[in-house]
Amino acid sequence: MNQRTLALIAAFCATLIYGVTYTVAKDVMPTYIKPFGFIVIRVIGATILFWLLGLFINEKPIDKSDYKKIFVASFFGVGLNMLSFFKGLSYTTPINASVMMVTSPILVLIFASILLKEKLYFRKIMGVIIGLIGAIVLIVYSNTAQKNANNIMLGNFLIFVNASSYAIYLVLVKKLIVKYHPIVFVKWLYLFGLCFVIPFGYSEYLDIQWQTIPFSIYLKIGFVILFSSCLTYLFNLFALSKLKPTTVSVFMYMQPVIASLYALWVGSDSLNLIKILATLLIFSGVYLVSKQAPN
Repeated sequence: MNQRTLALIAAFCATLIYGVTYTVAKDVMPTYIKPFGFIVIRVIGATILFWLLGLFINEKPIDKSDYKKIFVASFFGVGLNMLSFFKGLSYTTPINASVMMVTSPILVLIFASILLKEKLYFRKIMGVIIGLIGAIVLIVYSNTAQKNANNIMLGNFLIFVNASSYAIYLVLVKKLIVKYHPIVFVKWLYLFGLCFVIPFGYSEYLDIQWQTIPFSIYLKIGFVILFSSCLTYLFNLFALSKLKPTTVSVFMYMQPVIASLYALWVGSDSLNLIKILATLLIFSGVYLVSKQAPN
C-alpha cells in the first residue's frame, strides 16, 4: 500500500471521527457542560496527552523562526476553530453543523490557490461543485428534528466561521508539517491553543458540576479528547504531509453522510431516496478531488 493510499485512509478515519463527534458532543453540551468550558477540557486533555507522548519522541525540535507560524496556525486550528465549532453546535443541530462544514473545501481551494499557488484543475473544481450540491440537497431535504437547537441561524454562522478558520489552518500548516515529527508539531500547536481558549472558557469550566455528570457522559467527554482532538489531528497531519490541502479538506463533504448514518443508528433520523442520492453526489465529489492530478 503506497503512502498516498495510506494518507487517504487517514483522512477518511479523521472524517469518520468528526462525523460521530457532532452527535457525541451535542449530548454533552449545553446540558452538562457549556461549550467554552468543554473546549477547555478538550484542549487541556489533548495538550497533556501530546506532551506526554513527546517525552518518547527524539526528533528535530522546532526552529525559533517557526514558533510564530505555529502560534498563528494554532489560533486558526485550535482557538477560533474549536470555540466557534462548539458554540455553534450548541445552537444548531448536528446534521446542520456537519453540512455547514462542507463550505471549508471551497475556502481551502481559494486560500491554497492564493497562498500556495496551487494549480486549479477543472476536475478538482467540478468535484467541489458536485460535492457541494450533494451536501445542499442533504440539508434542504432533511427532516431532522430541531431538538436542542434554539438559534439555528447563529449556530450555522458560527459553524461557517469554524469552517473558514479550519480552511486557513490547513493551508498554513502545509509547509510546516513536512519539517517536523507530527507529535513535536502538534504538542506546541495545542499548548499555544490553550492560551487562546482558557480566557474564554475558564468561567464555564469552573461552573461544571462534576458530581452530577453520568458515567455515559464521561465516556463521551473522553471520546472527544482522545479521538476528536488527538487522533484526528494526527491523521490529518499525516494526510497533509502526503496530499494537497484541497484533497484533505474535501473529505469534509463526507461528514454530513457520517452524521446522518450515526443519527440513523441511534434512531434520531430516517433514510429516504433523496438522502441516498445526495450521499452518492458527495462521494462522487470526494473521488474527483482526491484523484491524483495529472503531471
